[in-house]
Amino acid sequence: MTDRMITTRRGVMGLMAAGAAGIAGACSPRGDNALPDGAISADALRCAEPLFSVSYSDEQRAQLVRSMEGWVTRAEALRAHHKPNALHPAQIFDPRLPGVQYRAQDDVIRNLPGNAGPVPSDAVDIAFAPVWKQAAWMAAGQLTSVALTDIYLDRIERHGAALECFITVTADRARAEARARDAERAAGRVRGPLHGIPYGLKDIIDVADMPATWGATPYRERVGEETAVVALRLEEAGAVLLGKTSVGALAYGDIWFDGVCRNPFNPREGSSGSSAGSASATAAGLCAFSIGTETLGSIVSPSHRCGTAGLRPTFGRVARTGAMALCWTLDKVGPITRHVADTAYVLAAINGGDAGDPASFDHGFACDFARDLSGLRLGYNPEWLEAASELDREAFEAARSLGARPVPFNVDDMPYAALLIQLEAEAAAAFEELTLSGQDSELRWQDDVAWPNTFRRARFISGVDLVNVDRLRRQVMTMMAERMDGLDAVIGPNFAGNMLLITNYTGHPQLALRAGFESQRTRTIFGAPADDSEETFQVPYATSLWAPLFEEGTLVSLGHAIEQRLGVAGTRPSDFS
Repeated sequence: MTDRMITTRRGVMGLMAAGAAGIAGACSPRGDNALPDGAISADALRCAEPLFSVSYSDEQRAQLVRSMEGWVTRAEALRAHHKPNALHPAQIFDPRLPGVQYRAQDDVIRNLPGNAGPVPSDAVDIAFAPVWKQAAWMAAGQLTSVALTDIYLDRIERHGAALECFITVTADRARAEARARDAERAAGRVRGPLHGIPYGLKDIIDVADMPATWGATPYRERVGEETAVVALRLEEAGAVLLGKTSVGALAYGDIWFDGVCRNPFNPREGSSGSSAGSASATAAGLCAFSIGTETLGSIVSPSHRCGTAGLRPTFGRVARTGAMALCWTLDKVGPITRHVADTAYVLAAINGGDAGDPASFDHGFACDFARDLSGLRLGYNPEWLEAASELDREAFEAARSLGARPVPFNVDDMPYAALLIQLEAEAAAAFEELTLSGQDSELRWQDDVAWPNTFRRARFISGVDLVNVDRLRRQVMTMMAERMDGLDAVIGPNFAGNMLLITNYTGHPQLALRAGFESQRTRTIFGAPADDSEETFQVPYATSLWAPLFEEGTLVSLGHAIEQRLGVAGTRPSDFS
C-alpha cells in the first residue's frame, strides 16, 4: 500500500470523527460505565453508539443486552479459530461485469521495440540497458547470463546497503541459475525472452526455503515453505533470481524491520512504498527488472518517486498464490522495469490464473510495438491537466503527436473515500493475530496512520457499513465501465481525480511511466518536506495511463511510444551510475 492513500484515508477516519469525539462527553472510563467481568451493559452500548453514528432508546438498548451474549460468544469463537494468511474469503471479487464481453487475446508480443545494436563495453551501460536489449544480446551470443548476473551482484554489493533495497541476496543461487541458463542456451533450449535475465522479487512473495519476512519484525525469521506461482513462472521463463527486495512492513510504506528503502535519485528520502525495494533496485541498476505488488498504489507510487515504469495489471490477471495477503479483493502482482517495453515481457511470463488463488483467471495478453496509434481514442480530463505538472501536459502532448485523438473523460461524484473501509477491514482480518496478541507493537512504524493503529481501529467497522461499501464498489465498477466504453486509454496525473483509488477498486490496469524530472526538497513518505533544509534535488516524475480491463497491451505500446518521444527514461541516478 502506498503513501498516497493517506489523503483518502483521512476521509474514512472522518466518518468516525464526530462520533468518537462524542464518546468522551457521553461516557466516563470508570464509575457507572465500568463493566464487571467484561459484561455488556446498556451503558456500554450507549457509549459505543457514537462510533457507529446510531442512537437507540433505553428500551432498545435493554433488548440488545438480552440478545448480545450469544453474539459475543460466536465472535470469540471465530477469533479463536485458526485462519492462516493464505486462507481466502468465500466471497471472491471479480472485476468482470455480467453481460460484458472482453476482447480475447493471443499470448503474443509482436515486433521488437527497436534495434538492440551491439553490446556495450561498459558494465554500467549493460546494467542499465532495457531487458529487451539484454535478451537480444544474449540471443546473438554477445552476452551471457553469468556475466550479466555478476554485473548485478557486484552492483548490489557496492550499492545495496546505501539504498537498503534488498533484504536477502541469493548470490550463490543466482550464479548457479545463470550457469544453468547459459548451458541450456548452448544446448539450443531457450525458455523465452527472459531466459538468463536477473531480477529482484518483493519480499512478500515466497520462494521455498528462502527468507520471506514481509518486511515486518514479527516475521523477520519467516522462511517460505513453497514457491509462489509468480516465482515459479519466472523460473520457467528462465529468469535468474538475485534475491528478495525490501518491502514496507506488511506492504505499507518504505520502512522495514531493518531499514528504510531509499530513492536512488535522492538517497536522503525513502523510495515510497510498498514495492519500495523493487523500484529502488531497478532504478539504480541493481537488477534487470523486479516484481512488485499493489493494493492501493504500491507499484505506482514508488515508480513515481524512483522513476521506474510500473505496470499494475487487471485484477485477477496474475495469480497471487504464495504471496502474502493484505487485502484479498485488491492485491495485485505486476512488473517494475526501467523502460516501459520491458513490462510486456515480464507480464507475459507471469500472466494467468491458478487454482490456489480463487480470484484469478486466465486471459490472454497480446502486445504489438508496431501498432498504429493514429486515431487511438485517448480519454483526458482538462481540469486534471490544468492543475497538473507541466510534465503531465508534455506527456499528453506527446500522445497527441503520435496521432492519439483526445476524448473528454470524467468520473461521477461519489464518496470514494468510503471504499477504504473495505481495505482496512480486510487488512485487519488478514493480520488479526498481530492485533489480538499485541505483536503489532513490534512493528517499527507506529504513527497514527501506520498499520497497528489502523488494525485496531478496524475492529470498530460496522458489518452493515462493510456490506454497503461493497455495494458502492459495484456502483463504481459500473460507472467506470460506462466511462471507459469507447476509449482505448486514459491519460493523466497518477493521483488525480481519485483515479488511483477508483481503478484499484474496479480492477482496471494502470501504467506509471517517467515523464521527466522536477526539483524537490527531501520528502517524507507522504510527500511533505522532511526537514527545514531548502536544498533541492532533481528527482523523477511519472504520469499515468489507464485502460479498459485486460488492455495492458495498449498501455505498453502507447506508453513506450510516449517514453520514446519524451526521451528521459535513460537518465540514471548520478550516485549509482
